[in-house]
Amino acid sequence: MNLEQMRYVVVLAEELHFGRTARRLGLRQPTLSQQVRKLEDELGVTLFDRTTREVSITAAGESFVAEARRALHHVERAESAARQTGRGDVGQLSLGFVGSAVPELIPRLLRRFRRIYPGVELQVRELSSARQVEELLAGRIDVGILHALRENETPEDLAGQEIFRDVLVAALPRRHPLAPVAPLPTAKLAGEPFIMFPRRMGPALHDRITRLTRAAGFEIQVSQEAGHMQTILGLVAAEVGVSIVPHAMAALRQPDVEFRHLSPRPEPLPVQLVWRRGETSPVVRNFRTVLTADSTAVKGHHRS
Repeated sequence: MNLEQMRYVVVLAEELHFGRTARRLGLRQPTLSQQVRKLEDELGVTLFDRTTREVSITAAGESFVAEARRALHHVERAESAARQTGRGDVGQLSLGFVGSAVPELIPRLLRRFRRIYPGVELQVRELSSARQVEELLAGRIDVGILHALRENETPEDLAGQEIFRDVLVAALPRRHPLAPVAPLPTAKLAGEPFIMFPRRMGPALHDRITRLTRAAGFEIQVSQEAGHMQTILGLVAAEVGVSIVPHAMAALRQPDVEFRHLSPRPEPLPVQLVWRRGETSPVVRNFRTVLTADSTAVKGHHRS
């Protein structure tokens, strides 16, 4: 018995006519008759009574066709599931991202991906760049959006591509004396109490900020550490200190924080999409394609 024979019998039960059934299936009538007879011989029962004038289905045939329909339905579902999974239309995707990607990039990206692939279950986690590297290597997230690692800091097992460039800006309490200064010379922040995240949480970004202040002639005086960008801005708003953050954070529109471009203008701050090298998941491939295709929203992101 095979699936084709089951289909032949199901269609014959609907048509009760060998000629019409053969035409519907695209077969020669003798081939159809031969296959039905072969199935009956294998089962040891008669599925259809034939006369020269009509075809009728037997009780055994009725029972067989009912189960055959269920079996064919399950086969179709299995075929559909396999195709959808192979295309990446269904499945799961675990995404890590840095806090500075939250205000604009992540909502826009996830909306676009969910519109195109509604059958994919998304799991999103805000993680520092360093933690994302750990989670990727451990297989606990599939892709990460993080501040670009230096070439000598990127593990061999990971691959990545730049998706947009941000720029570092000063974050000041609204009533700070330097808040009206635009652009703000970085050197004027010397001696100010800084709110920073621990270096272990994002060494690439932390080092960029410290290189920037050292080039301006001073070392950062950290008065308070905070693990998330939103917390840093909250402490700035509370006048605990100042900070230097990615410009993307300005989209949060913290009412008591002023963002000021720095002078001289800092080097661009690349943000990467990172995944495991050799990754074969169709869902990961589709996510990368969607992100890359969204060139206006991503590569043109925060050019200011």
